[in-house]
Amino acid sequence: MKKMKVVIVGGGFAGIQLIRKLDENLFDILLIDRLNHHQFQPLFYQVATSQIEPSSISFPLRNVFSERKNVQVRMTEVTAVYPDQNKIKTDIGEFDYDFLILAMGCTTNFYGNQNICRNSFPLKTTYDAITIRNHIITTFEKIVSASEEEREALNNLVIVGGGPTGVELAGAFAEIKRNILPKDYKGVDFSKFNVILVEGTKNTLGNMTDASKVESKNYLERLGVDIRTEVFVKDYDGNILQLSNGEFIRTRTVIWVAGVTGNTVDGLSQEVVTRGNRIKVDRYNKVQGYQNIFAIGDLACMSTPKYPNGHPQVANVAINQAKLLAKNLKLLISGKLPKEYEYKDLGSMATIGRNKAVVDLPFIHFKGYFAWVIWMFLHLMLILSVRNKLIIFINWAWAYVKKDTSLRLILKEDKKKCTHLK
Repeated sequence: MKKMKVVIVGGGFAGIQLIRKLDENLFDILLIDRLNHHQFQPLFYQVATSQIEPSSISFPLRNVFSERKNVQVRMTEVTAVYPDQNKIKTDIGEFDYDFLILAMGCTTNFYGNQNICRNSFPLKTTYDAITIRNHIITTFEKIVSASEEEREALNNLVIVGGGPTGVELAGAFAEIKRNILPKDYKGVDFSKFNVILVEGTKNTLGNMTDASKVESKNYLERLGVDIRTEVFVKDYDGNILQLSNGEFIRTRTVIWVAGVTGNTVDGLSQEVVTRGNRIKVDRYNKVQGYQNIFAIGDLACMSTPKYPNGHPQVANVAINQAKLLAKNLKLLISGKLPKEYEYKDLGSMATIGRNKAVVDLPFIHFKGYFAWVIWMFLHLMLILSVRNKLIIFINWAWAYVKKDTSLRLILKEDKKKCTHLK
């Protein structure tokens, strides 16, 4: 039997899992991604806050699939799809397919505000996390010698978005202020350094249970985080943050984690693009109106009786849609009926610092130290390699014992090149 050509666009949770589950004897696979590595997004915030190294959560795609003879990898960007020709266009040429799988995920949503886009820091890639780390540590260094007037803006760190990422960032930075800065910068008064969390709705962790909302807010406030709810950011010019309640905050650091929008591609009918720039799919993850194009993961919007507006954009959905699609593609080429996807909600969780986390399972809610241990264990299990699991565990164990890490390195370009030639 001739192998079918499967083109998968995106090396995230969905794309990686799909390749792992597709039958090597039935499918030849081309994986296309703008980056050459898989990124473990749930721990970006720990890279940004100097808790783990970027290499611990980034996995070269060619290495991940080095043992799979039926997998090819191309680092490029898909610019268009030609459904009538079963072809895609990329920056390096065109590729044919029998099945096209769109798994490009999402990017940061700045809601059309160009100023915020230009001047704030997103957190959707490993590079974003490194950029934030460099900026934050550089800011600490600047505070040491800054004038009183300059310090006001340097001393305000604003995080926009009170979901899991925003809460986790706020908790981590508050602990850095409490445990790290007094040791690293002796004699410098960091009591005026403010971690401010801005959230447009009434609560932090708005998609979790009422207990988690209340507990996360209480944890953050005890850590000293200044929480502003039911207020939106109207504008930010790199120096002044303007809020919807008329307040202005002087700050040189705004981390924007307030929403996402889908990474779509030209060539598909605009009728399949829905709210959040997601792509409408049926219960088999097939893009509506197309026979051999599928979308999985954060990009896919599947309406079901339980989830009429689409499933939550979390790793568990992406992984399980990929697993089922691998089975369904095998059924389709065998002339058998595919199976419908049904999401089983395994719960949600967030950590708010050392020994502090909230966990919502279908039948139980818990918090505190045990929740924190569960959060760490489950995230370790999702990491791709045994080696990286071990490295991250050692980093966490060391940080727990010492209340510190040694990863606060500023790694960026030195612009003073060739000065010795003058």
